[in-house]
Amino acid sequence: MQKDQLLTRRRALLAGAATLGAAGIAAALAPGAGNRGATASPPAAGAPPARRPLRPSEYRLRPLTGYGPPRTTPGRTPVREEPLLKVPDNGRTVVLTFDDGPDPRYTPRILDTLARYEVRAMFFVCGEMAEYNPHLLARMADEGHVVGNHTWTHPLLTKLRRRTIRSEMERTSDVVEKHYGSRPEWFRAPYGAWNRATFELGAELGMEPLAWTVDTLDWTEPGTRTIVGRVEDGAAPGVVVLSHDAGGDRSQSVKALRSYLPFLLDSGYHVTVPRREYV
Repeated sequence: MQKDQLLTRRRALLAGAATLGAAGIAAALAPGAGNRGATASPPAAGAPPARRPLRPSEYRLRPLTGYGPPRTTPGRTPVREEPLLKVPDNGRTVVLTFDDGPDPRYTPRILDTLARYEVRAMFFVCGEMAEYNPHLLARMADEGHVVGNHTWTHPLLTKLRRRTIRSEMERTSDVVEKHYGSRPEWFRAPYGAWNRATFELGAELGMEPLAWTVDTLDWTEPGTRTIVGRVEDGAAPGVVVLSHDAGGDRSQSVKALRSYLPFLLDSGYHVTVPRREYV
């Protein structure tokens, strides 16, 4: 009896699926559909589609558009001669970036603050730190943050041979892919030391170079109020803010974020992350 009921239910489901239009089925099976909001079926004739206003958090979480015009050769990353310093002025947008982690002492506290205000940030991770803290990469993925490549051991790349630079970058991309779910699309040279080899190898690995506009110099531990002041004074449309979540005592960086993040939001800035439209 129970088996007959299951068969009857299955036939009913199959019959219902057969009534779906071809467009509805195609939308349901589209690649990445599970990662986006579900595509609604066309409304019945005469019934206007329902629209609801976006909540402030939803607006904040909108990613920015990519840099420059679409490339003519899909899949190839251009080799730049200098890193990107800011994002397009698409309204009052600010990007927060954190280097050198993830660190189990400070990164979770930064993630907690970002989650409280429903905003996303970029984390340029070092491969050796990511390997020891894979759960933090998984959390970054779950909460919509962008993970970039900051090499494996944080060396001065301009003093290394080309094959060593590649190893530093490639190993980090591998561990990010393993624990974050995808390979990084952005990289940042340690100490901001770039050369032709770093740009070429980064492009070969499918990554764009991103530097910063506002340097908090938080690694010098200047005091929480000083870090806050540097962010608030430097805030402007399109700026990229550099802070750290590892590499030393970052308790000041954690406390500063709790102060300047609500200031930025109350000042009308949209704290978000860049997105490459063509990778």
